[in-house]
Amino acid sequence: MRFFATLALCVALPAVALEAVKVSPSVFVIQGTTGIPSRENRGHTSNAGFVVTSEGVVVFDALGTPALGQELLDAIRRVTAQPVRRVILSHYHADHIYGLGALKDAGAEIWALEPGRAYLASDAAKQRLDERSATLGFAPVRLVPADRWLTSETAFRMGELRFRLFPVGPAHTPEDLAMAVEEEGVLFVGDLMFAGRLPFVGDADSRAWIAAIDRVIALKPAILVGGHGAPSRDAAADLRLTRDYLAYLREKMGVAAAELEDFDAAYERADWSRFAKQPGFIEINRRNAYNTYIRMQAEK
Repeated sequence: MRFFATLALCVALPAVALEAVKVSPSVFVIQGTTGIPSRENRGHTSNAGFVVTSEGVVVFDALGTPALGQELLDAIRRVTAQPVRRVILSHYHADHIYGLGALKDAGAEIWALEPGRAYLASDAAKQRLDERSATLGFAPVRLVPADRWLTSETAFRMGELRFRLFPVGPAHTPEDLAMAVEEEGVLFVGDLMFAGRLPFVGDADSRAWIAAIDRVIALKPAILVGGHGAPSRDAAADLRLTRDYLAYLREKMGVAAAELEDFDAAYERADWSRFAKQPGFIEINRRNAYNTYIRMQAEK
């Protein structure tokens, strides 16, 4: 029985056309599932968005597999015949970039923040590609660099809309980049916000991440689109889970680091009940705690 249950989890579900949900007159969001990337969910755990203007389409992030990138392009085609002019990347994590090939081949120009260049050239990026392609069952693909590496806040106009791009990291990653669609009050923030699930901390600067969340709340966007979970019309409320979880990690692991307490003992002593029922807890909480413990030792 256990064998067949395990086997069932390894079988990918049939492809279902991605649904583009309209959140403002020009902005559409494609929302991923709440789980950890797997063959069962086809790696579709992150969000992407696109903005339709009279002069073309601006896309934010590219989803987590080559097939999903093509499906994202197909979803855009079902909404508009306008060409995809530009892709803005929130950061270079796997679940946001492996769909870039289809958009690049369709003629899009890719913009990202400069620190992503170093990660893209690293062994870690190549190892993650090998691991993710084996886990999800797609052939290894090229890692697509940006055509333009940004170093500071940048604004541009396409058609009737003005876009503002600005760094919000280092936080979740060194290259965190947000995109505001100013006339419509929509703000894309990538993985600064995980709505409805625990965030993946990895090597994040959690102290800076909390500060970045506070800055986003102060902007009071009409609509906030994170990298995971549903778009929000109440930024303060929907950023609370991510912020509170990061703060709790820092509180518990900070005490352990300051007192030179063994990590395993500190982890077992912490009360995780507030977060234990959140999607992703079993898979990532211990790793998040350990990475925070190591970072806070370095912060002392």
